[in-house]
Amino acid sequence: MSSSATLVYFIIGTPGSGRRALVLDLIENGLTPAESALVLISSMEKADVAEEKLAVRPLTEVRRWERTAPEILPECGVPPSTHVFLFADSREDTLTQIESLKPWMEQRGAELARIFCVVNCQFAEKHATLLPWFDACIHFADVVFLTQRAGVENKWLSGFIRRYEELFYPCHFLQMGKGGIANPAVVLEPQPRRVTQYFEEVDEYEGIEIGTEDDDEADEDAVDEDAIQPEIYFERNRAGRRVKEVVDPRSYFEP
Repeated sequence: MSSSATLVYFIIGTPGSGRRALVLDLIENGLTPAESALVLISSMEKADVAEEKLAVRPLTEVRRWERTAPEILPECGVPPSTHVFLFADSREDTLTQIESLKPWMEQRGAELARIFCVVNCQFAEKHATLLPWFDACIHFADVVFLTQRAGVENKWLSGFIRRYEELFYPCHFLQMGKGGIANPAVVLEPQPRRVTQYFEEVDEYEGIEIGTEDDDEADEDAVDEDAIQPEIYFERNRAGRRVKEVVDPRSYFEP
């Protein structure tokens, strides 16, 4: 990853999960006074106090953006050598936005730093049927922030985290409280810890290797463990539907 590249942090989560407060903490306490930040928030998101504080911070620009189609992220340029905090539109399909993030960054010469998933624990505990959707989101996440924990049973919380530990998910889980993020600079470190390989760069072939027919037969059933595997959440059948479908959480959101 280039040291002078524009770094993109993509933030996913449900409405009211506290995403903007987390980004405010990361910018105020994780960036140096000389580092700039661009915050991109969908016009569909309700205003909150954290956003107002972001808007008046030095070297921080907040832009509201309009969606024209589910797969399209904001039609805007990004300044070079800055930190971009792009909020997914919480009231549109999350997986479609994650899929469109890669070409969006390529068009702007930006690089993915990390994907943050913010889990409203009260919401997640209440709607157990949405667990497959949280599975999908956390599949793409480098860091999972567990917010809104008041009144949530410790048994549920520990079980939620243990589920992903037993599946060997490499992402960090941070339980948020009144003290904020313990080490924001470490959280912002652009080190991938996500399950997905969708955002990994594919090396170009340097040459063509000539093999024999016997080699082809011997390798027919072999699996290249180092090869980047197709992203299962983005695979579609001939009808255009996702092969691996997950429940849509939007019907559970408050107006």
